[in-house]
Amino acid sequence: MTTDSDYKNPLEYQPVGKLMRQLAIPAIVANVISALYNVIDQIFIGQAIGFLGNAATNIAFPLTTICLALGLMIGLGASSRFNLEVGRKEIGKATLTIGNAMVLLFGVGIFIFLVVSLFLEPLMLLFGATDRVLPLAKTFAGITALGIPFLMFSVGFNPIVRADASPRYSMIAIIAGAAINTILDPIFMFVFNWGIAGAAWATVISQVISAMILLAYFPRFKSVQLHKEDFRLDVKTIQSIVILGLTPFVTQVSNIIIQILANNLLKYYGGQSIYGPDIPIAIAGIVIKTNTIYMSFVLGLVQGSQPIFGFNYGAKNFPRVRETLRVLFKSVSIISLVAWLIFELFPGQLIFLFGSGESDLYLQFGKYYMRTFLFFSLTNGMMISVSTYFTSIGKAWKGTLLSMLRQLILLIPLMILFAHLFGVKGVMLGGPVSDIVTFVVAMLFLVNELKQTPKENLSV
Repeated sequence: MTTDSDYKNPLEYQPVGKLMRQLAIPAIVANVISALYNVIDQIFIGQAIGFLGNAATNIAFPLTTICLALGLMIGLGASSRFNLEVGRKEIGKATLTIGNAMVLLFGVGIFIFLVVSLFLEPLMLLFGATDRVLPLAKTFAGITALGIPFLMFSVGFNPIVRADASPRYSMIAIIAGAAINTILDPIFMFVFNWGIAGAAWATVISQVISAMILLAYFPRFKSVQLHKEDFRLDVKTIQSIVILGLTPFVTQVSNIIIQILANNLLKYYGGQSIYGPDIPIAIAGIVIKTNTIYMSFVLGLVQGSQPIFGFNYGAKNFPRVRETLRVLFKSVSIISLVAWLIFELFPGQLIFLFGSGESDLYLQFGKYYMRTFLFFSLTNGMMISVSTYFTSIGKAWKGTLLSMLRQLILLIPLMILFAHLFGVKGVMLGGPVSDIVTFVVAMLFLVNELKQTPKENLSV
């Protein structure tokens, strides 16, 4: 193992472009594969069970989002603090951050598992399950609850591994889980005829494997060496982790509220339309999962830049911070344009991958939903980049405010308003409106921040 004294961190000396490629490409590959295996899950379920199966996984999806909210809050908060402290040469605080994060991830995961196991049916009803969807949703969620502690650890520990400049190891952990899931899905569903339960068991097994691979990284840290005392919970450390992790937490909690609200609005107003309640709920889930592929590219780029931002801001090497921001924005803009063109030009082809539904209404509603809800997805990559930048430099409250603006302040009331005015087709209109408004505010925040950031290198 490399000791703290003789390890020279590449975050401080490698060219930014080269460093971004080294950090971002493995993160992108891992995220895309992770997103793809969720999509493949939906495709297998749609082909084996039909659109009711897709509706069931959409109903259960808020449980995954809850794990993402808490896992990313702990993981991204810890990785941001870790990079800032390493940049400041505060190694003891950096190792304490990692140890506390590991304990929190497993502890919170076990707690969520117990809650879901005790209140499974009420949760599914709260999330918007219809009479036809409820049995499938209970089966899927009941089994996948077993994997929640492992999912929590995987989600939260991945950013920490990347923060230690080991993105390839993080990528391997995610790819291994995704590969196992993709292999087991058709075997369990079509060979063993386990139906939606087969998809659930494949998911649990893949989560366990990913978590075990990441746990094996514990003795491999390159920039620090962990000790037994680092795993004793420290209130100040936990507070710091939570504060720095507020932005992804607020984003994901808002997503939970929006998913539950959307499902219930689609259920209510869909029941009053020619589409019925089940088609809109199924389509909403498909659009969310499809959008995650685009988001996986954006998040990979953002995750690749986060350690560079945090370390160099902590070290007061501000020109390097600015250069990283320029490289990130250019890359994200290209990816966002390509994704937007696909969403707007080929929505029918994307929807058809998940099954044809019971009538032409399924495809008709799907094309409208995708084109409308993702109309300003072109701006989402930039907004996420700005939010993560603020978190990386220790100013998480600005990123949190942007997330609250888009999700809680704008999107939720707009969804309710437009649904009331235009029925089931109005539910998705809030998306593009909140996207463009938040983008403008994010750019104003960033310009103001850069005006206050020194242009010279103040590192000592």
